[in-house]
Amino acid sequence: MVAYEAEQRVRRPALRAGWLTQTFVHWPFRPEAVQALLPEELVVDEYDGAAWVSLTPFVMADVRLHGIPAALPGLPTFAETNLRTYVRNRGGRDGLWFLSIEVAFPPMLAARAIGAPYNPGTLTVSADGDTVAYAGSRWSSDASYRLHIRRGDPIEPTERDVWLTSRWRAYTRRLGMLWETPVEHEPWPLAHATVDVLEETLTTAAGLKEAPLGEPVVHFSEGVRQVRLGLTMPCVPRRVRQPS
Repeated sequence: MVAYEAEQRVRRPALRAGWLTQTFVHWPFRPEAVQALLPEELVVDEYDGAAWVSLTPFVMADVRLHGIPAALPGLPTFAETNLRTYVRNRGGRDGLWFLSIEVAFPPMLAARAIGAPYNPGTLTVSADGDTVAYAGSRWSSDASYRLHIRRGDPIEPTERDVWLTSRWRAYTRRLGMLWETPVEHEPWPLAHATVDVLEETLTTAAGLKEAPLGEPVVHFSEGVRQVRLGLTMPCVPRRVRQPS
């Protein structure tokens, strides 16, 4: 079972930030279709017999190195959008694999050094009452998206809600190795959301050519402000103890 709260403390983060005004759009796919997009060290993590791919636009706020206060004027705040799926390494540890990352702040491209698939682009996030609008276009290709949602009432997360939103490490691959980045933050405050507009070509640009198995599951969150990203390290698989 995926943990609702962070599985580890990130005591000396490499980066701190807030992830705000975040929407999650989750589609179920055939596991075989998603597995074909993963490196050999990772396997698809399934829920209800499906692999899940999520489009997650948000605002990356007050990005700073450890020790710099969030109140310091001029800290970078910018839009980012991830296309991600849910995986386990060969030792059984769950995490995220990013199929693409769109970002409106080119200095984040430095994370390509550890294999993070950042793409610079023009991204916008705006809110009008209960409606939140996101849009983005990649500079290097015609990959783009447009998403308008209406946020609803807060929810008490179910097991599936936690599984789809709470992951505490991300995997990347570079130099023939799998790398792991730990993350810690407070639990997501989740709300219902409904989609009014959704147009996107990010999934096909990532190599996912087939249609999803069903309609998307959608969440909205005002966000989390105490995000701590740890140092990225080569991944050493650890056996997960199975319940007896």
